[in-house]
Amino acid sequence: MQTAAPSLTSIAGPDAADGDLTPDLLARRARQRRQMLGMVALSYVVDGLILLIYAYAGSTPLSTAPAYVICGLLSVSSFWALSETRLNDRFKDHYFVVQQSSVSLVIMLMFLYIAPEVGCVFLCSLFVIFAFGSLRSTPQQTAVLWTVMTFGLAALFLMTDKPIDMPNNTYIERLATLMVFVMTIGRCMFVGIFSSSLRESLYKRGIELREAYKRIEELAELDELTGSFNRRSIMRSLDDEVARAHHTNMPCSVALIDLDWFKKINDLFGHPTGDEVLRTFAITMFANIRGIDKFGRYGGEEFLLILPETTDQAAERTLDRLRAIIADLDWSTFSHSMTVTISAGVVALQPNETPDSVLARADAALYRAKDMGRNRIIKG
Repeated sequence: MQTAAPSLTSIAGPDAADGDLTPDLLARRARQRRQMLGMVALSYVVDGLILLIYAYAGSTPLSTAPAYVICGLLSVSSFWALSETRLNDRFKDHYFVVQQSSVSLVIMLMFLYIAPEVGCVFLCSLFVIFAFGSLRSTPQQTAVLWTVMTFGLAALFLMTDKPIDMPNNTYIERLATLMVFVMTIGRCMFVGIFSSSLRESLYKRGIELREAYKRIEELAELDELTGSFNRRSIMRSLDDEVARAHHTNMPCSVALIDLDWFKKINDLFGHPTGDEVLRTFAITMFANIRGIDKFGRYGGEEFLLILPETTDQAAERTLDRLRAIIADLDWSTFSHSMTVTISAGVVALQPNETPDSVLARADAALYRAKDMGRNRIIKG
């Protein structure tokens, strides 16, 4: 289990996150599991070689190393077979890290009992097993593994008289023991480094998710065609500005704007041209209003403009300036005979007036502007 650590870089990648199990994702998961299981198998082989060195030094029987490697490779083969059936993909932890840690724990405890004369190999492996398992296991699962390990070690240390040794009498034994500690410490350090990089990766991913969520919120508030606030958002802004104006006793004006004869533009020049007209109108409005003003699509070719801290006279002048700007645009780029004008009804918020009431007055003023021939601003 010790050398499984290098393959852990695959565990935290975006491909391993829960989501739609596309064929590509399933293939990547299977490939990552093969890499991890391959490293676990290599770990057992490496430990087996160290046990052979101990056997050469006479510290343990020659049969200990092959028995240990066979048990380890059988466990790896079992998890490999499960992985190839894609059964793992039905579970949140499709690497089966907890299950693999449990099996490795049982193997280590078993060989501590069978070969206590080289017990340092298996005791050191327990550290790497838990470091590895903690990357994916829950606190409850870790507690279960720790409890099993505690009872297993207690049984070995307290219920038997087997000496758990760390051979170091001869040069070869000291060399083998050195290899055990160097490899254990190195792999525990690697898991720690990986854990740190995992936290950094999760932190960066959290920032990306917050930015994406913010972008989703923005898209949910904006009209897809014009980029202005959609009806729900502009109505919420109207509620907020009305409440703020009443609270601060500051003036606030509201204008309901309509593109004149827009249906004829769609009929004569086509809906794609009509969409371009709406976009151009919205861009022009944004370029000529203040940062505190709120502008949104109320519906169809009607738009709502909220002018905080603005009296009705100032609002009327602002809307008339915007009307002139729109009328003076070179609309011939869309069609040689095209002209576009706007009409608007402008009202100032009255004391204790509700958003619905001020909007109704602006709508009435807009209809008067239309009845009077359009291309004009009427103050309600």
